[in-house]
Amino acid sequence: MVLFIISEVMFFFAIFWAFFNNQLNPSIHIYGMWPPMGIKAIHWCKIPLLNTLCLVTSGISMTWTHHSLINQSLKELFDSYVLTLLLAAIFTALQFIEYQNAPFSISDSVFGSCFFLATGFHGFHVLIGTIFLFICFLRILSSHLSTNHHIGFESASWYWHFVDVVWIFLFGAIYWLASLKGV
Repeated sequence: MVLFIISEVMFFFAIFWAFFNNQLNPSIHIYGMWPPMGIKAIHWCKIPLLNTLCLVTSGISMTWTHHSLINQSLKELFDSYVLTLLLAAIFTALQFIEYQNAPFSISDSVFGSCFFLATGFHGFHVLIGTIFLFICFLRILSSHLSTNHHIGFESASWYWHFVDVVWIFLFGAIYWLASLKGV
């Protein structure tokens, strides 16, 4: 799982590289501006901030879930896990709403391409992570996991924390920095 997450870090590093390369050295084809002329970036303090709160809170609740599993606190385990899954679903719904209302599309210059590539792949990772977490939740409900036997759950937890960290970088780079550019 660690090697898989490292490969995913490299994948997102390449996406960030493309984004920062175009941001720091905008082409003459977009008039040397970032975001390009005519593109209004999504402001960071709307849906992106809510999504950040959802993912950071879900990371905290995931840690709470792990501690509850180790301490055999079944009520806390159930509550924290349901909270984590609920926050993941809210994040996905908010991302869908953001895509529906975005003032630009994937075909609107390199900015639109980088934006939808980065946030789309992150959203895909959130969806996969949610499925991974849900399967572990079903295994917990079926008593397949214990305090000494829960490596699948720990792998899901690591993956979920990876998704959290990537989002924080996405939020800072794609939403916050683009909003600072005065667009």
